[in-house]
Amino acid sequence: MDLMQFTAVELGKMIKNKEVTVKDCVLAAFSQIEAVEGQIHSFVTLDKEGALKRAEEVQAKIDSGELAGPLAGVPVAIKDNMCTKGMLTTCSSKILSNFVPPYTAEAVLNLEKAGAVIIGKTNMDEFAMGSTSETSAYGATKNPWNPDHVPGGSSGGSCSSVAAEEVSYALGSDTGGSIRQPSSFCGVTGLKPTYGTVSRYGLIAYGSSLDQIGPVAKDVTDCATILEAIASYDPKDSTSVQRDDYDFTAALVDDVKGLRIGISKDYFGEGLDEDVKNAVLSAAKALEAKGAIVEEFDLSLVEYAIPAYYVIASAEASSNLARFDGVKYGYRTESYEGLHNMYKKSRSEGFGPEVKRRIMLGSFVLSSGYYDAYYLKALRTKALIKQAFDRAFEKYDVILGPAAPTTAPKLGESLSDPIKMYLGDIYTISVNLAGLPGLSVPCGLDRKGLPIGVQMIGDCFKEKNIIRAAYAFEKTQTYHRPAMAEKGAE
Repeated sequence: MDLMQFTAVELGKMIKNKEVTVKDCVLAAFSQIEAVEGQIHSFVTLDKEGALKRAEEVQAKIDSGELAGPLAGVPVAIKDNMCTKGMLTTCSSKILSNFVPPYTAEAVLNLEKAGAVIIGKTNMDEFAMGSTSETSAYGATKNPWNPDHVPGGSSGGSCSSVAAEEVSYALGSDTGGSIRQPSSFCGVTGLKPTYGTVSRYGLIAYGSSLDQIGPVAKDVTDCATILEAIASYDPKDSTSVQRDDYDFTAALVDDVKGLRIGISKDYFGEGLDEDVKNAVLSAAKALEAKGAIVEEFDLSLVEYAIPAYYVIASAEASSNLARFDGVKYGYRTESYEGLHNMYKKSRSEGFGPEVKRRIMLGSFVLSSGYYDAYYLKALRTKALIKQAFDRAFEKYDVILGPAAPTTAPKLGESLSDPIKMYLGDIYTISVNLAGLPGLSVPCGLDRKGLPIGVQMIGDCFKEKNIIRAAYAFEKTQTYHRPAMAEKGAE
């Protein structure tokens, strides 16, 4: 029996019912990793010894009744931009190639309290800057559905590890679609919560006003369960929000009667692949058949989301990444003359081209003479986008659209044209600008056999609406496994 083909919640039940042990699950995860990792490169760091030791501790707590939650004993992979005490955390960058944090990110700590066993850290675009997981200093991650294609990014390693059944679930982070877009490309389910729901403490910052941690899993039930475990108010994070309701699994009901779903016409214009368009519209029809009210509407301002996002995100990145200077921690150049030369050489040798591009863009838009023309204008645009969504949510409970304009492109296609890569985030970026929750759930395959995801967007703190809609839609679908997952398990 291949344990990694089960969902996290199913695996948790099997452990609780003493059908399998925590150690069995950890060994099953590493067995699958050994079988497929050479082809897809989902991980940067693996910790088999630590995971087996932790498995014993968690098993003892489950047996004594101390741990009884749905995720107790289930192995998990963590994106490599979340600090884990005593385990290498590199952001897939040379500049942090030797960084071992002295503390653990709050979201990861919450998972550990729930009894999770960390298997390792997943590969990603360097400092989460990219949409393909090809900008990693440790080499590109491949798509388990077809290794000639990208898994998406920046949480490509987390999504490919779940799709290839190396783990049952993983944590990712989403700054402009970095959970939802790779989830779509890899045929898994990914949820970006409302900004402030999950603590950012210990998440190595890219764009502080946009970053949010969220779950990647095989189905909606897992995502809701994981979100319940990681969401909490955290006084260590000034953007953390105290919520009244963290009972996300209560929304797992197969009933969408009367749910108002809006389809933005702006999402179905030029540049959208025909297979993606048909799959997303058929998802809307499936929900309509279950009793949801589906209407088309004009969202507007979508065309301004990408320029606003890249100005704001790059400005915040140039500020956040100033701390990596070769002085306190991380990579330091071997030969230098004086302090300023050490800064320059450490940063130019430690950062990759995409990170440098965004730091320079951010420094430019924040410089005197350009601050008003670019940065302030982008902030005003962000406010207008939020207002457009507010108007839409007066009428609709859920906005439905594609997670990406195409299925996964081939390796190397996007890196040669950064603007094309940036445009690939057109459907996900405005969700981060407005701080909204968004979820990508598989809705079919294109003619090349690559997965397509449908995106469901909710109003702030209304994750339950998108969980409910996605759960009901999921009931109409068959979960597809990539051939690699099946072969690896043999």
